[in-house]
Amino acid sequence: MRIARFSIDGNVAFGVVEGEPSDQDGPVIDIIKGHPFAEFERSGQKVPLSKVRLLPPVLPNKVVGIGRNYAEHAAELGNEVPDVPVVFFKPSTSVVGPGDPVAYPSFSSEVHYEAELAVVIGRMCREVPRERVKDVILGYTCGNDITARDAQRREKQWARAKGFDTSCPLGPWVETDIDLTRAGDLGIMCTVNGEQRQLGRTSEMVRPIEDLIVHITEAMTLLPGDVVLTGTPAGVGPLSVGDEVAVTIEGIGTLTNKVIKRG
Repeated sequence: MRIARFSIDGNVAFGVVEGEPSDQDGPVIDIIKGHPFAEFERSGQKVPLSKVRLLPPVLPNKVVGIGRNYAEHAAELGNEVPDVPVVFFKPSTSVVGPGDPVAYPSFSSEVHYEAELAVVIGRMCREVPRERVKDVILGYTCGNDITARDAQRREKQWARAKGFDTSCPLGPWVETDIDLTRAGDLGIMCTVNGEQRQLGRTSEMVRPIEDLIVHITEAMTLLPGDVVLTGTPAGVGPLSVGDEVAVTIEGIGTLTNKVIKRG
């Protein structure tokens, strides 16, 4: 199912998205009782998707990113595929939702898009064995690991380059009906102003989702709602103020954001 987090009339709730844009009345959201990290009930109270504001589908305690997990992307930036996964963090303050603006940071003149499959963690976990990885995943969403590439090059740590405010769009919802096998071969596309810039598949990952979760949880506890960004295919490039960037992942949906000047 597609689980969305949304606001309507000043209230924030989770709900299950039903229907497709082609339906006569469009999709609706069935508001749920409780939250998606435990058993919940559908309330039967439904509102049109067009009448709500979609929010980031989760509010992660932390976003754990994986760098250079697609060989062609590593090569296009002049890097080798690392011997072990490159792990970095994006703070909770970097997270925005579908339709939210991305504010171009004042310390950069080279901001890039990076379309990524985002794994949403469903339960507290650490030292997860490979065969149990499927049990700790709630579902998947679209992510955009927006990066100040010039800052990334000149600073040894990536905290500012990848952690600035609004640098982590997520959405539009969490798709829970994708298993690990299918998640390992999904199409990923990024467009800027409607023009295709990235096109790849998650099967091109150097290390699959299972290996990433094992590696991360050897070191730290993941909490419900935490997000793992799994890396980006080749084709990354610059964004400018006024651009509209969209990440589409097969079986999930499309995440769209517009770049604005930071006020």
